[in-house]
Amino acid sequence: MRTYQPTILVYSPNQAEAYAKCVRNHGFKKVKAAATLEEARKNLPGTEIILGWKFPIEILDESIAASVLWYQSIGAGVDDLISDTSNLEHMTITRIVDQFGTYISEYVFTYLLFILKDVSRMRQAQVERRWDPFIPELLAGKTIGVAGLGSIGAEIVRKARAFDMNVHGLSFSGRQAQLVDRHFTSEEWIEFVKGLDYLVLTLPLTDATKHLINRDILLAMNPRAYLINVGRGALINEGDLVSVMSLGHLQGAILDVFETEPLPEDHVLYTMPNVYTTSHLSGPSTTRGVCQFFVDNLQRYIDNQPLLGVVNRERGY
Repeated sequence: MRTYQPTILVYSPNQAEAYAKCVRNHGFKKVKAAATLEEARKNLPGTEIILGWKFPIEILDESIAASVLWYQSIGAGVDDLISDTSNLEHMTITRIVDQFGTYISEYVFTYLLFILKDVSRMRQAQVERRWDPFIPELLAGKTIGVAGLGSIGAEIVRKARAFDMNVHGLSFSGRQAQLVDRHFTSEEWIEFVKGLDYLVLTLPLTDATKHLINRDILLAMNPRAYLINVGRGALINEGDLVSVMSLGHLQGAILDVFETEPLPEDHVLYTMPNVYTTSHLSGPSTTRGVCQFFVDNLQRYIDNQPLLGVVNRERGY
């Protein structure tokens, strides 16, 4: 039995009890679970720590949340928590880091290889029992640009190296500039995108990045380039993307995240033949992975050590 038992509220619309059970299995007994607004209101008083996903943040401004000192997000994105709708200055916010790079990088290269090698053509030839030899293209020698060089972007860069690609990167801090062949700053977007075969977005959503990929940026890209978004949906102005691609500019887009999720069933992106849409699945938060990260951070909290994944409110992530 652990000597110090902080009161923890786990909130998730679909997996609250699974996360709570995992945390309890690590010796923490004062763990409550909530899946609805009503359950969150009931359990929030006296809570010191929240492990949450899609938490009803409006109640964090209320007096029932006064005891909360730390909010651990179940995901990597925290744009909802630092939006203007809630004032959480009295609590530390942390996000999951260093867990999604492998998943997301494999997702990216699954699609790049699927498209470049024309797997659909091969499969159709098999279905039709038709011999159809052709010479597929290579990733080797092509130029990939990764916007955002955190743990996810860095893993995409690492895999791109394995395919002998030219690797460009853009980041706001420049701390990881040494990872790429050419590094660009946030003032150099046009220069960054114009020479790319593939543009991959791994950026967080902040005031500075919302609708950053607009008509001007899209038209500056190579007309035969692909856009891949595994960051946040609102990085892209979707209206501009549809308009530009309807003109025949850009060879295709691979989109795992959208401004509105789930993507409405009547959305035009579903019907565009050179757009590949998936259901925000490229970087899943697994119960085991999230639980282990949280428990490790919880031990740091108890030991008064710096927490991992602390969010800088000014920076937005």
